[in-house]
Amino acid sequence: MSWHLINWHRNQILQQEGASDAIWQKLINLRCLKGLTVEEFSRLRELAAAFLQDKKIYGAHDLQISDEMRISIALQACILILNLDLDYYRNWVEIIVYPGEFILDYDYADEYGVVHHVRRVASGEAWFAGPVILSWHDADTVNRPGYNVVIHEFAHKIDMLHEGPNGCPELHANMSAYTWHEVFSQAYEKFCRQVAKRQETILDPYAAESPAEFFAVVSEMFFELPLIVHQHFPSVYEQLALFYRQDPAQRWR
Repeated sequence: MSWHLINWHRNQILQQEGASDAIWQKLINLRCLKGLTVEEFSRLRELAAAFLQDKKIYGAHDLQISDEMRISIALQACILILNLDLDYYRNWVEIIVYPGEFILDYDYADEYGVVHHVRRVASGEAWFAGPVILSWHDADTVNRPGYNVVIHEFAHKIDMLHEGPNGCPELHANMSAYTWHEVFSQAYEKFCRQVAKRQETILDPYAAESPAEFFAVVSEMFFELPLIVHQHFPSVYEQLALFYRQDPAQRWR
């Protein structure tokens, strides 16, 4: 595709989204976007507009998806890849939004071929090469600092691209897989001990479920309350800053 055609397509996207300018400006106040420069928000808006062209968002249980809901989900999903690329969300199309929590009911086979049945209530779910499923009640919650179901599920999507969901996304050439493994393993094991002892923790105890959940939960905090991650998990923060190519703690300061 020629540069002129790419530029034309980008301009078409922005023109289509132009009618919603007031919504874009309103949503700049999302906590995970705090401290973005005008230039950064402009790039994020372009990225989110392209995201909305690429993905289809459907409401479940008769939920009507408004422009504000679509843009809110897109901005929160795209803040993770602001300095990366939309290609991190390749090979799938659908986002399904329920009014509130939903029931997951399915069977899966583990690495040994043993089939397990899962039935649980969830606020979000990400499927490998499949949809992202969200509870709008949870995605729209603004009074829970550090909690962001959209960022959580899209961090899973990024993690899944490299060897499945294991808490280690495909790292950049300037990053060390050994360092990532050491930093995250030590932090995860320490966190799991705190949860086992029922100690008060900075992160949601759900992060102790697996290395993949730890990565997703700490990614939420990295964008929602970066100064806390920087203070309590400085080595983890450093690795996340290298991977996401962002320093939200600096923006907050």
